[in-house]
Amino acid sequence: MVRVTKGHAYGNDFLLAPAADMNGDLAAFARAMCHRHEGIGADGLILYELLDRGATMRLLNADGSPSELSGNGVRCLAALVAREQQLPAGTIVRVTTAAGIKTHDLLAQDDSRYTFRAAMGEPTGLRQVEIPVLGETVTASVLRTGNPQCVILGPLPDARRFNLMGPALAAHPMFPEGTNVEFVQVDAPDRIRILIWERGVGPTSSSGTGSSAAAVAASAHGGASRAIDVTAPGGTQHVEWTDEGIYLTGWAELVLEGRWTGSGRA
Repeated sequence: MVRVTKGHAYGNDFLLAPAADMNGDLAAFARAMCHRHEGIGADGLILYELLDRGATMRLLNADGSPSELSGNGVRCLAALVAREQQLPAGTIVRVTTAAGIKTHDLLAQDDSRYTFRAAMGEPTGLRQVEIPVLGETVTASVLRTGNPQCVILGPLPDARRFNLMGPALAAHPMFPEGTNVEFVQVDAPDRIRILIWERGVGPTSSSGTGSSAAAVAASAHGGASRAIDVTAPGGTQHVEWTDEGIYLTGWAELVLEGRWTGSGRA
């Protein structure tokens, strides 16, 4: 049996399991456990090891594919660290990911909800490109915020266009390892709205790295400021793009404790 904690940030949900509990085909476990009807249900599985005021983690998407980082997922793990170690506000929680160490300043706790300001690091590879896709050419801002991002600025697409363009861009030959996709509408210099198609998952209600990428692209190429409220379907996070890098402020909530008794077949 595998010990499992479920957490979410703005509806972007993750299963957190001790790495020591897992063996065998980890990708199959991720697919089985994250399945919305036959498993627990989640956007990803995080395997962790707790440290003093920190943790190490490995992230698998719902389809079993590996991912370098999830801003919301690592915040869920930081919340678990804070709860397990009864950390007070003002504590810095450090989580080692495949994209480096991410530090989280615990701002507040309200029952099972923990609010952090996370240092996400510098965006890299930021540029605009023209991408031929589905019989047209779209202008995109591409960059990495710990993982690959493709940002389309303009009016938000309707559901049909989103469901066509999202997966086409996520698996476009321009991105050999795949990419996360954000559609971004700038409503004001300090406010943007986004829709997210996440690599290895599909539509998600929120994304920490996606919100960070959307804010950077809106600032660099869309006339927005460098301190922006980013509203996704699941809610609003705050992104600051400073000379020291990106800072992401938002909450995570721990909602379930249990044991996975199923198999790793999926």
